[in-house]
Amino acid sequence: MPPPLPRLILASASPARLKTLRGAGLDPEVVVSGVDERAVEVTEPSSYALKLAQLKAVAVAADNPRSLVVGCDSVLELDGEILGKPAGEEDAVDRWKQMRGRTGVLHTGHCVVDTHREVWLGRAAATQVRFAAVTDDEIAAYVATGEPLAVAGAFTIDGLGGAFVSGLTGDPHNVVGISVPLLRLMFDELGFVWTDFWEH
Repeated sequence: MPPPLPRLILASASPARLKTLRGAGLDPEVVVSGVDERAVEVTEPSSYALKLAQLKAVAVAADNPRSLVVGCDSVLELDGEILGKPAGEEDAVDRWKQMRGRTGVLHTGHCVVDTHREVWLGRAAATQVRFAAVTDDEIAAYVATGEPLAVAGAFTIDGLGGAFVSGLTGDPHNVVGISVPLLRLMFDELGFVWTDFWEH
């Protein structure tokens, strides 16, 4: 008989990440890490996202033996600058005026910790995002909904912001905050079979 599967834990408060994993057949427990994102001083966007993902996963892994802990963090890169969640409505409006009609790169860091064997993997994924040439009125209406204030890069593709994104190059799941194709490969690298975690 194969050994029992470890508990699967998502070290993130993001409802979009949880929904994406559930849509892919997984049903993780959610344990929020409480990591202070301002403590990270890495300036390269991909490395920054990966470092935060690692900090989140490791913080949760410490208290959860016999678990597979998944930590993620996303940032948008525009002109080489790291853009996380906007500071407020004014910041979100300014961001959109900067982003519209242009292309950015959404980086998501992924870290998976197998707490039983004390091994971990970290990988980053990048997806190009082309923003529509939205008007000032459209930006104001979008920011007024509050949606862009809660997400990295001040936009979504799986919500109201989807109409303002004209195209993607790369994995769309990554833009939502977790790349399930990449995660499957990471599970495989750690010796787990992705389909074993499907809800039966």
